[in-house]
Amino acid sequence: MKNKIKNQITNIHRAAAIAAILLIAFSFCSCGARNLADNELPQIQPQTTEIRVFTNLPDRTNGQGKAEQLIFDAYEKQNPGVKISVEALDDEAYKVKFRAYASGTDMPDLVSVWGQPGFISEIIEAGLLFPLNETDYASYGFIEGSLDGFRSETGELYGLPRNTDVSAFYYNQVIFDRYGWQVPETFGELVRLCGEIRAAGLEPVAIAGADKWPLALFFNDILTKFYGKELAPFYTEALSGAGFGEKPMFRELSWLFRDNASGIFQRGFETQDYGTAFNLFANGRAAMYYNGSWQMSMANDPAVPSEMRENIHVFTMPPLTPDTNGAKDIAAWNGGGHSVTSAGGQRDEALKLLNYMYLPENWSRIAWQNNICMSAQDFAQYKTGNEPPVQLEFTEIVGNAAGFSGTPLNDRFTAQFKTDCENLCQSLATTMITPAQFIAGLTE
Repeated sequence: MKNKIKNQITNIHRAAAIAAILLIAFSFCSCGARNLADNELPQIQPQTTEIRVFTNLPDRTNGQGKAEQLIFDAYEKQNPGVKISVEALDDEAYKVKFRAYASGTDMPDLVSVWGQPGFISEIIEAGLLFPLNETDYASYGFIEGSLDGFRSETGELYGLPRNTDVSAFYYNQVIFDRYGWQVPETFGELVRLCGEIRAAGLEPVAIAGADKWPLALFFNDILTKFYGKELAPFYTEALSGAGFGEKPMFRELSWLFRDNASGIFQRGFETQDYGTAFNLFANGRAAMYYNGSWQMSMANDPAVPSEMRENIHVFTMPPLTPDTNGAKDIAAWNGGGHSVTSAGGQRDEALKLLNYMYLPENWSRIAWQNNICMSAQDFAQYKTGNEPPVQLEFTEIVGNAAGFSGTPLNDRFTAQFKTDCENLCQSLATTMITPAQFIAGLTE
């Protein structure tokens, strides 16, 4: 009996010991849980890859900047470990900052470029851009010749073009109908129409004369309508050393531009920049606006009055006479685009982003279906049937053209020539110099 009681007491002690051990263990666990709850440990974050983009498209809610941003947002969503940091400046400020980046060591990864000698040739020669494998883009649908401006002298590809650019006159159909005005069919009719518009109390053609390059494009447009397919060979010959004074008609067309600029453009055009010229037209104070096809997005711009948006149409520079050599040629080229830099910290990731951007279902589709621009790729499959008139008119203009001017005069040579050419065009338009001085300046 004593042994039985002793065993029961021993079992009770063992049970109590086990219970005590469990209680202590539970206390440790509870205490640990409280400590983690009260003092949360930092979460391990996935590593983020930052792609730095430097772009000349500062408006991220309209136009090509909107298309670019929509693509970047989609790419980040599909690639959670990637962050795209965008620095955006307008054209002139962009070029100044680009030069600063080029001379330093902090180059962004993906940059805007212009596929023209006046911009891209020197930065290719300086080794700032990363060469692309052209075969990677065989299925991207780039139109014939659109990649040419983005090549080095040895044929390597260093960038991809965003769009097909066409110089043109936008006009307000409501204003034209109100006064019974018609689209001019010759340059002489354009001059007479501008006189009638000014007599009616409106500005004829708004142009960003303070930015200078639109004036150079206008002069290039006049040359296109005379020289036609002979323009590119003429430019090549002149810029290779022959100069600009050997062709009598070049001098005559210089006079034509000089004598008519003040009657065609708004008063004070040489002091008014891109935004000012655009607002003159958008607010109905100018009957026409000279710019490029990249501005077609104004038909969807909520900042433009709805009556204006619904009545924007377009025509190209009228020929000198209906039977001039270039009567059916248009000033058109492939201008802006994107390149990967050679010194950026995320070159491989930037290349992936570039290739994603230019998949036809990305840039071409978004640019067309948002009425932003005509891409440099085949975008026919993305037509919806609901395009505004101005968008369809541009495609008709391109489709009916007998030829294209290619790169404008101001962008065909060095960066210094570009600056000088644009300054000379502004001086000629404001009658500060004669055509002889203009030609001598270009030749020098």
